[in-house]
Amino acid sequence: MKPEETVDFNIKAAWHAIFRMYNSEAAKHDISTAIGYVLINIDKKNGSPATKIGPMMGMEVHSLSRMLRNMEDKGLIIKKPDPKDGRVQRIFLTPKGEEKRAVSKRTIRRFNELVRSSVSEKQLQSFFEVINNITNLIERERVFEKA
Repeated sequence: MKPEETVDFNIKAAWHAIFRMYNSEAAKHDISTAIGYVLINIDKKNGSPATKIGPMMGMEVHSLSRMLRNMEDKGLIIKKPDPKDGRVQRIFLTPKGEEKRAVSKRTIRRFNELVRSSVSEKQLQSFFEVINNITNLIERERVFEKA
């Protein structure tokens, strides 16, 4: 089987193309794709616990800590103790963070509009169904634990 005939190759190739496209646009605004995703996932009103952001994005604690420090240095976020549990740090957007969040959302919206204008609704629904089936299969079967 040729690599381009495998499911994983095509998913990875598509994701890398999307990631490069997003990073290229993000760089124009002095952020990265990863920073944009963090900004989008922070609750604007209540902030978000730092401990919830990593798992949501599939990031290791060490990588997330470094990214949050970088974002704080850039003036995109501030950390405050949780009023109910002082051991927990909540992450809040600064005005600059809100601006970059808006850029990230516009970028994602624009890409999705382009895809939706180029791919039929039926094809898109089939894609979502297939990609969800693959994800569920991996989670349900735990493929390599049985080997």
